[in-house]
Amino acid sequence: MSDENYVDPSRVNFDAFKALDRDEPVAMLNLVRFREKAAYPDDHPLAGTGLSGAEAYANYGRDSGPIFERVGGTVLWSGEPQSIVIGPEDERWDTAFVAYYPSAGAFLEMVTDPDYRKAVIHRQAAVQTSRLIRHKPRDAGKGFA
Repeated sequence: MSDENYVDPSRVNFDAFKALDRDEPVAMLNLVRFREKAAYPDDHPLAGTGLSGAEAYANYGRDSGPIFERVGGTVLWSGEPQSIVIGPEDERWDTAFVAYYPSAGAFLEMVTDPDYRKAVIHRQAAVQTSRLIRHKPRDAGKGFA
């Protein structure tokens, strides 16, 4: 797997997200690999406590969950990755899920909320690398396209 870690969005990627329609629903595919040990900033109360990345991510879920729900977010699907069938053999993920937002604007409201900005410190401490991919939902049914 690449040595590059993806924890927070780049300015270019975030600007591209914001340039898309903000009124349409969004399904966000999340692929996350945790750090073995959480890496909190030195001045954070949980720094040096020995929490695992998974434990820090649970803290993120606990603290960001009420904001996620307030903006209308819900988890459509969640799973524990087991095996790469197609893709780089050295890539691995600890959790995968699809978060649904009623609009891209709702997602932006969440990530700019002051309480969310406090909660995201847990995510930054927890995550070694991740992928967050915006999707435009479409009707499910037969076929792949």
